[in-house]
Amino acid sequence: METNYTEQELVRREKAEKLKELGIDPFGSRYDATHKSNEVKALAANKTNEELDAEKNIVKVAGRIMFIRKMGKASFFTIKDIEGPQQVYISINDIGEESYNLFKMADIGDIVGVKGIVM
Repeated sequence: METNYTEQELVRREKAEKLKELGIDPFGSRYDATHKSNEVKALAANKTNEELDAEKNIVKVAGRIMFIRKMGKASFFTIKDIEGPQQVYISINDIGEESYNLFKMADIGDIVGVKGIVM
C-alpha cells in the first residue's frame, strides 16, 4: 500500500529523523511546568525592568509554538498554553550554540517546554 504524504508531512518526518539522529525523542517526554502563562504575566505585572532583574523569577512553561521570529543570535517566539499566549526570548549567549541550533529546527505547531527568567 502506497502512502502519499503532503509536503508538510514529509518535512515533519524528515525533522523527526534528524532529531532521532541527534539522540532526541521527537515526541518528547514528560515536562513539569511550574507556571501557566497567566501566572508568568502576573509575576511581571506593574514591575520595572530593574525590579524584575532583582527578583530573578525562574519559571518553567510549556505550550504550542504559535509564532517564531528567528534571527541571528537571538530570537523571539510565542507559545500558547491553556491560559493563553506567552512571549519567549532566546539567545545563543544564554543557552549555547548547540541548544540554539536545536531551537532553530523548531516550527509553528511544535509543543515545547521552556525554562527561564521572567523579564
